[in-house]
Amino acid sequence: MNTSCPVRKDVETNSGTKKTEKLKNKTGKTGDSLASGVMILTVSNLLVKTLGMFFKIPMNYFVGDTGMGYYNAAYTIYSFFYMLSTAGLPAAVSVMAAAARADGQQRQCRRILHTALGLFCLIGMAGSAVFGFFSEELAGLIGAPPASLCILAIAPTLFFVCIASALRGYFQGCSLMVPTAVSQLLEALCKVGVGILGAMYGIRSNAPPQVTAAYAIVGLTLGSAVSMLYLLVRDMITRTSGYQSQPQLLQPVKTVLKNLTTIALPVTLSSAVMSLTGVMDTLLIQRLLQQNGFTEETAAAMYGNYTSLAVPLFNLPPVLVYPVAYAIVPVLAGSRHEKHGPVILSALRIAVLLGLPCSMGLAVLSEPILKLLYRESSALTAAPLLTLLAPSSLLVCILAVTNSVLQSIGKPGLPVYSMLAGTVVKGTAEIVLIPYIGMAAAPISTFTCYLIVTTMNLYFLIRHTSLRSDGKADWMKPFAASLICAGSAWLVYSLCCTVFSERLSVLMAIPTAAGVYLFLIRKLRILKAEDILLLPGKRKLRKWFAITENGN
Repeated sequence: MNTSCPVRKDVETNSGTKKTEKLKNKTGKTGDSLASGVMILTVSNLLVKTLGMFFKIPMNYFVGDTGMGYYNAAYTIYSFFYMLSTAGLPAAVSVMAAAARADGQQRQCRRILHTALGLFCLIGMAGSAVFGFFSEELAGLIGAPPASLCILAIAPTLFFVCIASALRGYFQGCSLMVPTAVSQLLEALCKVGVGILGAMYGIRSNAPPQVTAAYAIVGLTLGSAVSMLYLLVRDMITRTSGYQSQPQLLQPVKTVLKNLTTIALPVTLSSAVMSLTGVMDTLLIQRLLQQNGFTEETAAAMYGNYTSLAVPLFNLPPVLVYPVAYAIVPVLAGSRHEKHGPVILSALRIAVLLGLPCSMGLAVLSEPILKLLYRESSALTAAPLLTLLAPSSLLVCILAVTNSVLQSIGKPGLPVYSMLAGTVVKGTAEIVLIPYIGMAAAPISTFTCYLIVTTMNLYFLIRHTSLRSDGKADWMKPFAASLICAGSAWLVYSLCCTVFSERLSVLMAIPTAAGVYLFLIRKLRILKAEDILLLPGKRKLRKWFAITENGN
């Protein structure tokens, strides 16, 4: 059986003259690889998020804010353990596989994967055991004892996602983004389909909200299993597809494990601390609300409304940026001796261009957008929270890129410090503000957290890379264009409401504002020639934005 790492035909794997030739052609190939990877992951992430929204909309009607409070409480605890188990190791696998692949060490790629799978298997079994045996204790810890059934139902998922994460990291390190995209879609489809059927069964059985929520969360467990099986089968097919491998000296398993943990530990700590922001909401919000006179069920409903309506929309803009962040990791790691300032700046510029108008648009149209998707009573409650939360979406877009770059250049420990600082500020803000302003403290504390984290990360980036930014071109012009875009969205919506329904008006306002924004990008010449290399459809984009290959 052939055990070589998947290598595309446009990548040279031999040393000597072939390696030199590869370096000469690197610029063009890097652009093509990045663009295709970004396109695949962007489409996949958009579909996954769309399916997730489709899932939340009927669930809001089926189980209400209280049931979603229990569902999201269990999911947040799961997300923390998921991040703790899998955040750093897949990134380490991707970086190590990319580096081995760049050096033509194809069999070493397989050694890295096999070692990671063994480690991930142990971690996944341990995590599932903790969820299975201590579900009641975990539910009591977050102040929502009825959520124990949801935690129990989600327990096997940790094992499945650990195996899937190892394979995704390996494929991404080999610049193969399709397996990751397909596995994410399969997981999302099962989550939506089985989850909605489970919720409907709970409603027809007159089950209480916590039981109905547990039925719904089974869809996530099944989807994770299907995703894992697909990736295992895809790996079996890929490694027997005729790739050739040269006799090579393999590193001992102990050395691979050491390298994996050395790279993964700082990233894991950073991601775990970042995930703590959601866990902190789960731990503090319901308890503090109860201490200020709200009943357990009312506190769960308020938390469920915030996490089911405001938070998912807040998480949508970063979906457009994550593919860029993911795609640059193997490229930077595989060519670590080159200067990456232009690539980093382009990734940051794209994050700003995508994040700014989306965050401003969510802020000004929070109520009509939520009414378009959810029942009116829940939408009215969540709209002010989304308005306060929307600016944080831009910060998360920038944070995604900075974290990936710091990880790729060998500084994965620096985001740990920034996330620790942000988490401390967030927790303090919630403890101080919730007794006075209630749920509004949650989005405000989130903004202060991400503002500190993003500022610190940008400082680290400037200090440790050749990054140099033009404030006017990279920040002020996108801000002005986004401000006009958001203003046009509100103006069109307000004018249309005098003639049409609110739902039709918001559907008319969003594409109109998007058109205005694209026009301003072209008119102000905000997009650069090097940015185009990170995006799919380079020829069409150059033509539409009037950009030549050598510059603006």
